[in-house]
This record gives sequence, C-alpha cells and structure tokens, in this order.
Amino acid sequence: MKPLALPRGRKLSFSGRPLIMGILNLTNDSFFPQSRIPDMTSLIERARKMIDDGADILDVGAESTRPGADPVPLEEEERRLLPALKALRKEFPDVVISVDTYKSAIAEAALELGADIINDISGLSFDPDMAKVAARFGVPVIIMHIKGTPKDMQRDPRYEDVIGEIKDFLKEKIEYAVSCGVNPEQIVIDPGLGFGKGHDHNLQILRHVQEFRSLGKPILIGHSRKGTISKILGCKGPEEALYGTLAISAYCAMNKIEIIRVHDVLENRHVVEMIDAIQRA
Repeated sequence: MKPLALPRGRKLSFSGRPLIMGILNLTNDSFFPQSRIPDMTSLIERARKMIDDGADILDVGAESTRPGADPVPLEEEERRLLPALKALRKEFPDVVISVDTYKSAIAEAALELGADIINDISGLSFDPDMAKVAARFGVPVIIMHIKGTPKDMQRDPRYEDVIGEIKDFLKEKIEYAVSCGVNPEQIVIDPGLGFGKGHDHNLQILRHVQEFRSLGKPILIGHSRKGTISKILGCKGPEEALYGTLAISAYCAMNKIEIIRVHDVLENRHVVEMIDAIQRA
C-alpha cells in the first residue's frame, strides 16, 4: 500500500507490521472505564506513554460510540475535544493524530488545530459535509461500516450476507468520497467490529478479512477489549479482555492488516512486531 499523505509534508507508511493506533477517550462513559481520561494532565501523560510505547497514531475522541450511547451535542464535543487537540499538538508537534468524530464541523476545527486524519465511525453517513471537509484539507479519512446508530446498532442486527453487505457499503462510500473530491489514495476502510454486528458477525469479518482486499484500500481493525472477546472467553468485562485482544492483533499481523486500533499500545506492539519478525525470517 502507498503511504498516506499527512499535513506539513509528512507521510504515514505501511512497513509490514500493523501500525498501532492508540485510543485516547475524552469521555466519561466509554465502555472500558480505564480508558477514560478525566483531565488535561492525564491526557498528556497517557499520550506520552503511548508514544513512548510505540504508538504510530493517536486517535482522539470526545463522544462515546459504545452500544446504547446517546449522541453528544456539538458544543459539548467541541468543549472536550478542541482544547485537548491544541494541547496535544503543542506538546507533541510531530505525532500523527486522528480525530474520532462523525461531525464535519468538529473535524474541520480539529484539522485547523493540527489533526492529521479523520476517523468517521459513520462512514460519511451521518454528516453530508464530512467528505467535503476531508477533500478540502486533503487528509486521510477512515471510512467505517456501521449498521444503524450507536444508540440502536446492537438491537438484533441482521444480515443476509455480512461480508458482502459490508463490502457493498464500503464500496459505495468510497465512490461517494471520491465524487466529493477525496483522493482515493487517502482512504482507509474499517469493517466496524461491534458496530451493528452480533458476535458471530464479528468472527465472520475476522475470518474472511482478506475479502476486503478487493476494495484496494488499507484496512483498519478496531477490536480492542470488545464484547465478542468477553463472550468467547467468559471474561467479566473489558478489564479481562486483554489477552483475547492480543490474539486478534496477532491474527491481524498474520493477515497483513495495515492498522489496529487498541487501548494497550506496548502489549499490542510486542505481539505484532514478534509476528512480523517471524514472517521476515
């Protein structure tokens, strides 16, 4: 895959192992309580540790999209997110930052403050202006599949052909993004584990992840500590789901997935680097 072009002449290259996207949650209701960041000091400390641990990207979000979550008003998302982005960019001028939002006004403000990538869980579906913002700034955009909204997506999601339907959605959104002026080489796809999927759907996505290669885009997998892991392993909750997360990360590395989005940077980096070393031997 060709590198993604970032602002200020930088590039994000795919080097063999999956790139590590570290999750920074500026919310008080994310599904994994230990990931919640209560204040600016904690944010900078958490970000510094992720960078020291080998994060390639920091993904910053200020609205929980866990199952059943209510939408956050734009003004509240701005209040949480924009000062945090400003502080992160000042403290870490060269780190790659993605902004996790589906609101075009938030994405635009974030990019003006120095964010590098748009990560839209709606796949450009919730805000008709998001693709135009991505095109105007020329930044990479991550297009994720979702069925429904975070509020209702886990109310008995059904598919006739889960892989085929997700591929069709992503293909349509890629074409839409390009029609709005987005460079096709600046698009990453995410099949959206847990976003309008049952546990069997999530497993099918992983089992057949190579089928998404036909879309010709880098693939991101966001699996960290999700409910399917707890369901399979009998974990009491996300607090016990690290080992299952690492197993999926190893699987992603073996399948040459370009980006994994995780809470635990060091542990996941060790796994994917070890897999990469074996594959290169």
